[in-house]
Amino acid sequence: MFKLSSKSTKKLQGVEKDLVEVVKMAIKVSKIDFGVICGMRTEKEQKALVEKGASKTMKSKHLEGKAVDLMAYVDGRASWELNLYDDIADAMAIASKEIGVPLRWGAAWQIDNIGDWKFTMQQAMEQYIDLRRSQGRRPFIDGPHFELS
Repeated sequence: MFKLSSKSTKKLQGVEKDLVEVVKMAIKVSKIDFGVICGMRTEKEQKALVEKGASKTMKSKHLEGKAVDLMAYVDGRASWELNLYDDIADAMAIASKEIGVPLRWGAAWQIDNIGDWKFTMQQAMEQYIDLRRSQGRRPFIDGPHFELS
């Protein structure tokens, strides 16, 4: 069983209580260790992310304390391997359902509440990719991102 570091807990300051509770429960049920890399953002931070293409909007839920970005850790080292984020999303979905807090995941934007999704988060992401391609649009995969919906 994993637990949030003090650094991660500090990054949850200003984030809505319901979302904090989901993250705290998810770390306990997760198969993958993770930490919080971003909770609240200033407008200046958000603008810089948009300018470098790391974010698509100035209307980010991070500005309101309604989003978190999580980082996967394998043997204590940060990892961006997408399959790890499917597993973290599975844990976030379990916590979302258990606590009753609707969440959207940044790799399955089409699902308003991952807690209600009946399949794996990998399947949710694959459905999103298929949907975007069928629309002739590029999928925007943001695996670390979770937001209140």
